[in-house]
Amino acid sequence: MSMIQVTNLSFAYEGSPVPVFDKVSFRIDTDWKLGFTGRNGRGKTTFLKLLMGKYEYSGTIQSDAVFDYFPFEVEDPFQDTLLIAGEVCPDYEYWRLVKELSKLQVEEEVLFRPFNTLSQGEQTKVLLALLFLRQQHFLLIDEPTNHLDMEARQVAAEYLSRKKGFILVSHDRAFLDRAVDHMLVINKGNIEVQKGNFSSWYENKQRQDAFEMEENERLKKDIRRLKTAALRTGQWADDVEGTKLGKRNAKAAAQGKFLGTRAYIGEKSRKLQQRRKNLERRQEQAIQEKSELLHNIETAKELKLYPQRWHQERLAVLNGGRIVYRRIVLENLHLEIRRGERLVLQGKNGSGKSSILKVLLQMAGAAEYEMTDGKLLQESNHAQGTGLPEYQGEGFAAKGLKISYISQDTSGLTGSLREYAIAWGVEESLLKMVLRKLDFSRDQLELPMETFSQGQKKKVLIARSLCEQAHLYLWDEPLNYVDVYSRMQIEELILKFQPTMVLIEHDRVFAEKVADRIYLVEG
Repeated sequence: MSMIQVTNLSFAYEGSPVPVFDKVSFRIDTDWKLGFTGRNGRGKTTFLKLLMGKYEYSGTIQSDAVFDYFPFEVEDPFQDTLLIAGEVCPDYEYWRLVKELSKLQVEEEVLFRPFNTLSQGEQTKVLLALLFLRQQHFLLIDEPTNHLDMEARQVAAEYLSRKKGFILVSHDRAFLDRAVDHMLVINKGNIEVQKGNFSSWYENKQRQDAFEMEENERLKKDIRRLKTAALRTGQWADDVEGTKLGKRNAKAAAQGKFLGTRAYIGEKSRKLQQRRKNLERRQEQAIQEKSELLHNIETAKELKLYPQRWHQERLAVLNGGRIVYRRIVLENLHLEIRRGERLVLQGKNGSGKSSILKVLLQMAGAAEYEMTDGKLLQESNHAQGTGLPEYQGEGFAAKGLKISYISQDTSGLTGSLREYAIAWGVEESLLKMVLRKLDFSRDQLELPMETFSQGQKKKVLIARSLCEQAHLYLWDEPLNYVDVYSRMQIEELILKFQPTMVLIEHDRVFAEKVADRIYLVEG
């Protein structure tokens, strides 16, 4: 067991006026299974790269650990996987590697295939197994679930739960709950380390947030009460002080009233002045206490969606047909999309889920996606061949159907948000307003999209779709890289506005919350 001690860590990217980290300190144990989460753009991947020595920083990071970063960069993916295994882990033992792969439900035969022919899920699992074979290394795992289907996520989470000595960056709540025993969280105002999984941390956070909001309300009332009392006491003190100067003494003496000695009046005035100072001091203390609250409250404004209602019950039907690229991808496909329904497609990677969405786009004549978003309909599929999917069989999509589509791919996002809004025919101010609600700062809205994190790029696609008034929303893994708080916002949005949607999403918690119907796709 050893410790990673972070002390007064500060870091800012060149040219950025806002630091990513500003004198943060914390300590973590290299035996922990540490989940790492926080809003997009707050520095999770940056911190992992600081541990790897990629950037210069001020402060100290003290550790005896040797760090490995996942995803590991494979220089020649055209080599057989077995050769790549020797490059990643030169002293590995073959039987150990096969044993690790079996725990991840990967067949031994993948080792004798070129690495680039493996599915992204298989590549993820092979690299995880190899990196865990490196003895005495501390593994930095950066969002591995983005290329894993729901079943594969369960397998990987179970695998990680039996390991120790890693930091796992993820926004998948169920995955974190199964895989980790400690949480490292970048909050708005600090970084905290806590024992437990995501759910226990989030429950504690909700409890702390509720306490701080109640305390904040109590202090606000106290401040108002103390301010009123201080003003009233000050007025009394001024009145008493006035009697020392004889302004009221003469009148009172003429009425035959006894006012006491000058010394008595002075003492009374002094006590009232002291009481006023004590009230003001308590008021300042309450203001200070109040200022220390609510720093980590994640405020998320409500998102809105304006779906257009289709006048008929059925929007699209695929009845017993098949989808073909250069070979049959899916057959016996029976799918009906009904008005107001949220349909979630589930199945293994490569089973044909994305192909269904692309067929629906073509049937509805949504050619603007091919023109505007680059690769959406032209992208290659190594396992299935290239070109557009073809549907053979009975089916229809209603005429005049307006579709809003989110692709998995964000590589086409370049240039300014203004240019993007114009290209898509959405209102720039509305697009930026939605992004602000998704935790973009005003400064970020003016930056080129090439500088955005992967999570921020996905939010651009989501925001654009929310700006489109459509009859049908087709979202292909929209939540990859998107932070937990934004996922919760989008859950609430879908449940409130109930648009007609077909979604592909492997986040189990999200899918179970928003789905009216689960459609299992087996290629």
